[in-house]
Amino acid sequence: MAHKTFISYKYSEARALRDKIISAMGDDAVYYNGESGFSPNKSEDSDNVIWNYLKDMIWPTTVTIVILSPQMTGSSWISDEISYSLRKVSRDGKTSRRNGIVAVIQKVNGSYDWLTKHSVNCHGTATVNYRNELLFPIITKNHFNSEPPIVHCDECKTYDSDKGSYISYIQEDTFLANVNGFVEKAYAKSQNDGVGYKIEIDV
Repeated sequence: MAHKTFISYKYSEARALRDKIISAMGDDAVYYNGESGFSPNKSEDSDNVIWNYLKDMIWPTTVTIVILSPQMTGSSWISDEISYSLRKVSRDGKTSRRNGIVAVIQKVNGSYDWLTKHSVNCHGTATVNYRNELLFPIITKNHFNSEPPIVHCDECKTYDSDKGSYISYIQEDTFLANVNGFVEKAYAKSQNDGVGYKIEIDV
């Protein structure tokens, strides 16, 4: 089932990945409701005008795709776009639902190590952690946030990579191979209004 989607990203470093994601959507790209190469130039507009423009794009969508890139915290809008996506907003007698959100880790110089840290848990199994200081708090607070925690065992406390987070992190190559599948998973998490997750909005 196709879902209306919005992509939140830092234009100067993630535009090419945005275009790859839209292309990988195939026929479902018609449901993409965000900026593209043909979007109007808003650089001369006030912040208020730009924000209203962004909210108009996000409000009718049900899934937000966030591109995690090295300098993303230099963006003026990504954190606000995610916060708005997580809210239930009333307009003209209609109320939007909380969006499902999935985060895509951009590959840089053939690697994801700009963000990922590799370690081993108490069972000797390889695990992945993240350099949270490179991400907005609204992203990190909604990752590994299942409530109660969905972990593989009580001893190692290793979170389930999918169900353990409202905002799952997916590597670029993996995501592009199954964009619509990951969009569907994000949408499914939103359908019970985020129940089972400690959702943070005002971070």
